[in-house]
Amino acid sequence: MATLVSEALELPDDPEQIFDEFYRRGWTDGLPIIPPTEARVQRMLAATRRAPHEVLGRIPPRWGEATVEKIAINAVMAGCLPEYLPVLLTAVEAMLAPEFNLFGIQATTHPVAPLLILNGPLARQLEVNSGYNAYGPGWRANATLGRALRLILLNIGGGPPGGRRPQHPGQPGQVHLLHCRKRSPQPLDAPARRARLFPRDEHGDRVGR
Repeated sequence: MATLVSEALELPDDPEQIFDEFYRRGWTDGLPIIPPTEARVQRMLAATRRAPHEVLGRIPPRWGEATVEKIAINAVMAGCLPEYLPVLLTAVEAMLAPEFNLFGIQATTHPVAPLLILNGPLARQLEVNSGYNAYGPGWRANATLGRALRLILLNIGGGPPGGRRPQHPGQPGQVHLLHCRKRSPQPLDAPARRARLFPRDEHGDRVGR
């Protein structure tokens, strides 16, 4: 079991009081969170072989270090299952690629939000919705993975509403935005694969919307 190095808080064992304190500190998106106790974070970290102290990069505009441990903490808060963590780590690495221009997305006054698109056997295994109501309620993977990304951008990157990011009036996709690309059985799918638009293995795409 890894030793956690993040700041620990001693709070009453009351979900409402915990949420109120996290909300007061600006650590939430306004919705209730799952308290990231050490036991829950350790269970989340058990889903990856990566070391908790590994740094994936720095998230703008505060340029906070995105460690595996900090990402796991935000995943717990968002309600993710442990098996979602490897996808989340890959998504964060993708957003940190220079060509994605995360600083521009985080600092603009435009209400842009990252859209994570999953594909392949893993997406189906995690039950990511790719059909009806894909952007609506009712699907844990879609809601919590997208929400975890937003919490990471808020808590590690320091991109809260107002302040460093005074966009107006915002948009619902800034809470969570995730989709699973459903392969079509139509013949057009074959040339798409040949053009390397839809590789056969599972992967995630990231775009700013």
